[in-house]
Amino acid sequence: MMRSRPAAARALGPTPPAPGMKAPSPPHGSEARDVKQRLPQRLRICLLSYRGNPFCGGQGIYIQYLARELVRLGHEVHVLVGPPYPAELDGARVHRVPNRIYFGSSTAQILSRTPLSTLLSPLELYEFASSRFGVFPEIRAFSFRAYSRLHEILRRGSFHILHDNQCLGYGFLLIKRFGIPVISTIHHPLSIDRSTWFEGPSTLKQKVKMVLYYPLLMQRIVAKRMDAIVTVSQNAAGEIHRAFGVPLHRIRVVYNGLDTEIFRPLPGVPKDPHRIIFVGNVADRKKGILYLLEALSLMPPEVRLLIVDGGTPARVATQEVIRRFGIQDRVQITGKIDRETLVRLYSSSRLAVVPSLYEGFGFPAAEAMACELPVVATKAGALPEVVGPDGEAGLLVPPRDPRALARAVETLLRDPLRCRQMGRRARRRVLERFRWDRAAKEMVEVYREVLCAHSGLQDL
Repeated sequence: MMRSRPAAARALGPTPPAPGMKAPSPPHGSEARDVKQRLPQRLRICLLSYRGNPFCGGQGIYIQYLARELVRLGHEVHVLVGPPYPAELDGARVHRVPNRIYFGSSTAQILSRTPLSTLLSPLELYEFASSRFGVFPEIRAFSFRAYSRLHEILRRGSFHILHDNQCLGYGFLLIKRFGIPVISTIHHPLSIDRSTWFEGPSTLKQKVKMVLYYPLLMQRIVAKRMDAIVTVSQNAAGEIHRAFGVPLHRIRVVYNGLDTEIFRPLPGVPKDPHRIIFVGNVADRKKGILYLLEALSLMPPEVRLLIVDGGTPARVATQEVIRRFGIQDRVQITGKIDRETLVRLYSSSRLAVVPSLYEGFGFPAAEAMACELPVVATKAGALPEVVGPDGEAGLLVPPRDPRALARAVETLLRDPLRCRQMGRRARRRVLERFRWDRAAKEMVEVYREVLCAHSGLQDL
């Protein structure tokens, strides 16, 4: 098994720092050069994600495409995933890490399907008991189960690097004892989710539940002990530094990719000149849907909004706002749809609106752009990095400003030619900057930099 001496984090190489960050010094010295020369072309990589199915959200999408592209580059890829499991991962070997998913189930449901002997085992009992108090125990439990699973796998062979996908559970402190470099992707710190959630009205009980739900202390402790942190935008890099105290020289930015063969303009699909589209979870307060609904009430009556929400159409808070503004006949909510239908809806809409209060990256913006839609987005989080300069592929407005949203949407709807020109520039921007093959190549460079910094490597 590959072993190494405990090593202090070194500078990780030439990746450009986030704005305002001090650039790290490159690796230097004969030892670093010797280690780099010894690195094999084909790396053995283990990706870890507590949820693995691409339809469960961004985590599954990230793992699916990163694993696929790393395999295409010729690397050996193993993936440790919790449920819901991916159907397949294009050449990567999948190791399932079981979880009974107590959170969100009633006590009666759990007792009816779980043997008492299972429920009384320490980790199962922790998950069950903590979930009754509103704690989300899945990521903690996954990290310890992943440690046990890795212990078994490493008896048959080792890895050059372990790559966690925003779990950051305490079990990773044990995993580091294997002597293999461990890095983690943090899409954005969960402190942002909690702070934006508190912006809306809520009871004291709901506030307490949110405090218990987000494991901020654990992730802060574990993040600072990883060999490196990867994130998906320059903005997210700064937020991670502020929230988790990770030194700036140990944060690397690798933008997400997009499947531009799936998300593409569909020739022959007619445009609805008055329809705008929003894609996202309306129950997630940081998506800004309430501000968009207010903005719609300020627009001409012929403007209609299509909401693509993977959850139930009967989101209570959203329906109440729709009725309050009297826009029931101007809003359609699709519920869960497949990707082919989503692409068709993008192609038949005039423009996409992303009114988020924060985005670590912003997949809906990139998806719409890949389908040649101009985007009206806020200046929140990484959206300016994705959309680009104001007026090029879309218009940028301040967050939490319904009137600015309404003005920007009306400006583009009145100018179909400008919409088409922006749409073409939008797809070109995605093709140039946000591709999974490019993301995988940059990720491999991060792996190699971390391996160089992890001095004393053996058995390479």
